[in-house]
Amino acid sequence: MLLIKTNRDTLLKPLQAVTGIVERRQTLPILSNVLIRQNGEKTSFLTTDLEIQIKTATSEDLASEQPFALTVSAKKLQDILRSLSSSAEVSLTRKDDHLYVKSGKSAFNLQILPAEDFPEVADEPESEAAVTLTQKELKNLFHHVQFAIAQQDIRYYLNGLLLLTDGKQLISVGTDGHRLAYIATQLETAQKKQEVILPRKAVFELSKLLEDSEEPVKIEYLQNKIRFSFADVVLTSKVIDGKFPDYNRVIPTRNNKVFDIDRLIFLQALQRVSILSNQSDKFRGVRLIVDKGSLRIICKNNEQEEAEEELEIAYPDELVDISLNITYLLDLLNNVSSETVQCAFENANSSVLMTIPGNKAFKYIVMPMRI
Repeated sequence: MLLIKTNRDTLLKPLQAVTGIVERRQTLPILSNVLIRQNGEKTSFLTTDLEIQIKTATSEDLASEQPFALTVSAKKLQDILRSLSSSAEVSLTRKDDHLYVKSGKSAFNLQILPAEDFPEVADEPESEAAVTLTQKELKNLFHHVQFAIAQQDIRYYLNGLLLLTDGKQLISVGTDGHRLAYIATQLETAQKKQEVILPRKAVFELSKLLEDSEEPVKIEYLQNKIRFSFADVVLTSKVIDGKFPDYNRVIPTRNNKVFDIDRLIFLQALQRVSILSNQSDKFRGVRLIVDKGSLRIICKNNEQEEAEEELEIAYPDELVDISLNITYLLDLLNNVSSETVQCAFENANSSVLMTIPGNKAFKYIVMPMRI
């Protein structure tokens, strides 16, 4: 039975939107598949890893002889479509438990698994609360904090991003226990307080799918889940059950020794000295010696080799000699786009507060370390 006949890109674009969460090797083989369904309207594509589900649809109606639903390997179908030219016409035909993909003189035969066995996340039409903002704003919220999220930490609540709705603010916070990134954006209308921890994988997948556009995103808080709807995409994710650390206690309030520095100059100096840091060490230390008019950056390694850079800064206060994780500094400087950053200190034993001049919505805190 002929299911679909259309241009390659009509199938490839929605398929690419849903395959990011699919792993090639799964304990359940059907989780490697995409559920393709057509019920007289647009053809929908759906994938899940049991924690996250993504659903989207073709941009146009694709007529079929009759409604159908099947599952087939998401990555294999994507690779096949990618290998064809963008102008290629593709047909999908079903015969017993196989899907035949044909384009010109190319033909592929893929195994099908039953659609009824696919573990769809139960639909929850009623949300406990919802907010709407632009794709650009939400992408920005994720971009400025996702690099600070922990990876496979035993404190499972750190392996996600705090998304907090409070009044007219939507706040996102990421931390791994050694550094913390915070950013807030303004909402048009006040909302009741809602707080969820969004898994790391969902954050990074949304960052890929969201565009720098003024198109809206609807965020719906569900029972133990959260749903993002934008363009033709609906991403539903379970949330992490746990209590996120109180970020307000981490943000320093007495850091009154301050200087501004050109972001690129600071970044390039750190990149140069990092050549001689302990590359295999997870906690690569760098010394920052802040004195009147100058910032000295020093890196040493286990072979007693040393790199030093000195930068001119406008700084009138007393000397501060502090050691930090150089990776945490590089992460920040690589992920913000401002021309300058501001560094604020209290003393060598207190956390450093890094901000963007003129932007009160963003804060980055790095704890000191011993070298």
